[in-house]
Amino acid sequence: MNTAIPEMPQERLSTQLLDQTTLENEEEEATGAGVSEGNEARGPEQDSDEAPPSDAQHEPASLSHLCTEIHARVTAFLETPTTDEQVKQVQGQTRTTLDVIHDALRRYRLDELSLSYNGGKDCLVLLFLLLAALSTHKGALPPRLQSVYIIPPSPFALVESFVARSSDAYHLQVARYALPMRPAFGVYLHEHRQVKAIFVGTRRTDPHGANLTHFDPTDHGWPSFMRIHPVIDWHYAEIWTFIRALKIPYCGLYDLGYTSLGGTNDTRPNPALRRDPDELSGQGKGRGEQGEDNTHGEHFRPAYELTEDHEERL
Repeated sequence: MNTAIPEMPQERLSTQLLDQTTLENEEEEATGAGVSEGNEARGPEQDSDEAPPSDAQHEPASLSHLCTEIHARVTAFLETPTTDEQVKQVQGQTRTTLDVIHDALRRYRLDELSLSYNGGKDCLVLLFLLLAALSTHKGALPPRLQSVYIIPPSPFALVESFVARSSDAYHLQVARYALPMRPAFGVYLHEHRQVKAIFVGTRRTDPHGANLTHFDPTDHGWPSFMRIHPVIDWHYAEIWTFIRALKIPYCGLYDLGYTSLGGTNDTRPNPALRRDPDELSGQGKGRGEQGEDNTHGEHFRPAYELTEDHEERL
C-alpha cells in the first residue's frame, strides 16, 4: 500500500513524551532478553540498567496541556487536504471515533470512565483520540486518567517497558492485574466501584468483535460495566495510517514483525511479513542477526506493511 501520509507538525508534546529515539534505545536495552520468561510483569527498571527519569530531570506537561497539544495535532490531520483515499477514510474514522468519545463523556462523569490499556496499536489510537477529545471537556481534568492493564502470561519485556513509559507520558493511572480477563475486571471494578464504563480498543475483525456496537453492556456472567468501542470499525491498515500520520510512538515489537500483542507463549512474528532471503542479500547486519527480531534466523518486515485485516492473526 503506497499511502501518501500527510506530514504533521513535529513539536514535542512534552519533555517526557516518548519519541522514536527513546523506543529504539529501549529496544537495544532489551537485546538478548527481548521477552520476559516468567509470569511476573516487569517494568522498565527491571529490563535495563538505565535509571528511570526523575522529576528533577523532566517537568511533564499537565494533562490539560497535553490534551490541548494532542487536539491541535489531530485537528491539523483532519484539516490536511489530501487526494489519498486511504487518508480520507482515516479522517472519517477519526471524526466518528471522536463523536463516540464525546457521547461517552456526555453519558458518564470522568471518574466513572476508565480505559483498558495494554500498549497495543488499537488502544493507542483510542487513547490519543480520547486525550484530544478531553481538550474541550468542561470542568477540571484529574492529574491522571483511570486505566486498567490486564497482564498476559509471560509478558514481553518490550511491551512491559512501553506500557510503563507511555502510561507516564500520557498521564494514565494504571491498575495492573496478572489475572485472566474476567476475574481481572471483577477485581478492578471491586476496587474502583465508581467506574461504570470502560473504553476498549476492540475492532470488528478481532475475536468476538463482529457483532459489537459503540456501546455494549458486558455479557451475562461477566462483571457489569458498559464497554465503549470507539475504534470498532477501523481497519488494520487505517490504524497504522493514523499512527504514522500523527507520528505516534509505538511498541518496538511492531517493528519486529509482530502484528498483535500477547504473551511470549502465544505471540509470534506474523508469517505474512517474513522477509525473503533475496531481500536480505547484500544488506548490512541487522537487529535480527543480534538475536532480537528473528525466529530461527528468520527476519520480518514491520507491522505497518501489512494491509489485510484477515492476515493480522495468522
